[in-house]
Amino acid sequence: MEPFDPLERSDQASDSASSPDSDTGHKDHPHGSRYLPLAALRLNAQTRVDATLNGLFKARNPAAPRLDAAMRHGLLVGGKRLRPLLVYLSGRALGADDSALDAPAAAIELIHAYSLIHDDLPDMDDDDLRRGQPTVHKAYDNATAILAGDALQALAFEVLARQSHPRLGPMVYTLAQASGRDGMVAGQALDLEAVGGHPDVEALAYMHAHKTGALIEAAVRLGGLVAVEADDPRLNALNLYAQRIGLAFQIHDDILDVTGDTATLGKVSGADAARAKPTYPGLLGLDGAQQKARLLTEEALAALAPLGETAAPLAELAHYMIERDH
Repeated sequence: MEPFDPLERSDQASDSASSPDSDTGHKDHPHGSRYLPLAALRLNAQTRVDATLNGLFKARNPAAPRLDAAMRHGLLVGGKRLRPLLVYLSGRALGADDSALDAPAAAIELIHAYSLIHDDLPDMDDDDLRRGQPTVHKAYDNATAILAGDALQALAFEVLARQSHPRLGPMVYTLAQASGRDGMVAGQALDLEAVGGHPDVEALAYMHAHKTGALIEAAVRLGGLVAVEADDPRLNALNLYAQRIGLAFQIHDDILDVTGDTATLGKVSGADAARAKPTYPGLLGLDGAQQKARLLTEEALAALAPLGETAAPLAELAHYMIERDH
């Protein structure tokens, strides 16, 4: 089977997605689409970040064409783009413009895509389906998938480092720490160690705070750092918000693995149970897991109080995190 090439799709930024006049629900404000409904904000973020990501592969003579194709397959085939959305919404809440947020939004998605490619490998989670398409190692081979993930990780820092910004150092540090040995990679290591084990709720939360939560926290901090100094107290509010929605997001993922279907999820349902992986429904039951996700969402909303009305889209996103169907 010839791997699907997502570069064929339209990647032009839509004027209507970012125009404040394109939706009747817009409220007058200097930052325009900040007050659009969440669906419009999601479309705007996805359009912008996809245009940036596609641009990385345009007008280029790749040193290894098959590697570039595998990178595109892992990066540009579908995806909710929630982490870039968090970059945009957090930055906007503190006064940043979208154009200044494009690079960090792309960088966070590049890291996320690399992590999924590696997570899907046979020696990790051994998944054959991702976003409704064959995983990179199935479309190509294991070695190419490893290299594609490696290259996407490096490209994330290349994209970020190209920017001229007074807080570029803290931004690079934020992304590196969140994605490495004290963040996402540590979480994946703990996840592998937990297979077949019986961790308690606290141990499970610790694992997911690293595997899933670290990159979500990095997304809101990157957006915030575009707008304000690293010691701005509003970043603490955003960090607490991110901690809570990160765990709520993972709990809901665990729930969907039990209640969802493969066609809707875009990946094989029931995979966690099949691999004897510890989950929140397994420890708390479905009702208990849903209650825990709702409690975390309430705590996330409370954390946003210091930001006032500008954080309204982030509050709406917190609800979406535990109401989505995939």
